[in-house]
Amino acid sequence: MNGKEFTQPDWDDLRHFLALATVGTLLGAAKNLGVEHATVSRRVASLEAKLGRKLVDRRGRRIVLTPDGEQVASLAAPIASQMMVIEQLGRSSPTEARGHVRISAPPALSMALLVQPIVDIRREFPGIQVTLLGEKRFASLNRREADIAIRMSRPEEGDYSIAKLGTINFNLYASPEYLRTISPEDWTFIGYDDSMKSSPQQVRLQEVAGDRPVTIKSSVLEYQAAAARAAGGAVILPDFAPEVLAGLQRIGDKPLLTREVWLVVHSEVATVPAIRAVADALKLAFSRRKVSTTSY
Repeated sequence: MNGKEFTQPDWDDLRHFLALATVGTLLGAAKNLGVEHATVSRRVASLEAKLGRKLVDRRGRRIVLTPDGEQVASLAAPIASQMMVIEQLGRSSPTEARGHVRISAPPALSMALLVQPIVDIRREFPGIQVTLLGEKRFASLNRREADIAIRMSRPEEGDYSIAKLGTINFNLYASPEYLRTISPEDWTFIGYDDSMKSSPQQVRLQEVAGDRPVTIKSSVLEYQAAAARAAGGAVILPDFAPEVLAGLQRIGDKPLLTREVWLVVHSEVATVPAIRAVADALKLAFSRRKVSTTSY
């Protein structure tokens, strides 16, 4: 250590550094961890001091890892995975379905499909507490941000237990008034903002729109539907929420897009009784649905 006395790293310092390394901004890491961005900065500085190495380069709002930072992040990732298991053991019963289970899922899907199953889970297993993280980004199971993730794309890599819950169809809709008064060649469209410009449904909307403009954009699905009901244009919506589609007319007979829904659990905690009970209950709830989704 170049003559300096080595100080053993603190796990909390490593945890904050890993969050920053993954997200790339202090604000993003702070949001994920539920702390102030100054806390993240202080923890990373503490880790740098203890290691005697510069781990990050601050370039405006973005953070770039140094070669030493990349090495530390790579070495710390397996530690984070093991800590997740240890912490889960601490908040779960070894034999009973008891403990705190965190579920990450897209907001609109959470509202439409997860409310009743979670209420039912609580009735059947009163010892289980459930936190639902309704968010568009993928919560990291490796960093203990969630125990169960409901995703609309299958993870390509990682040590996960994965089950297909079903499929969701997306169709084009507009208000009857809009379809009656506006010719198809003059249609405008309602879609997501730039935060979801690469999502399959937004890409499909752009294909359908062609040269016609997307004039209203929002990250909130319910707002898109409301704008369509107000004759603001045509919109692609999922079929899992009938209340969102109220007052709108479907355009075309075949779905424009079909996406799969997946339940993902880190393999190392998949057998924890509370997590297992919640995962099994969610699978059962989806398998009983009679519209759009199919059994896993």
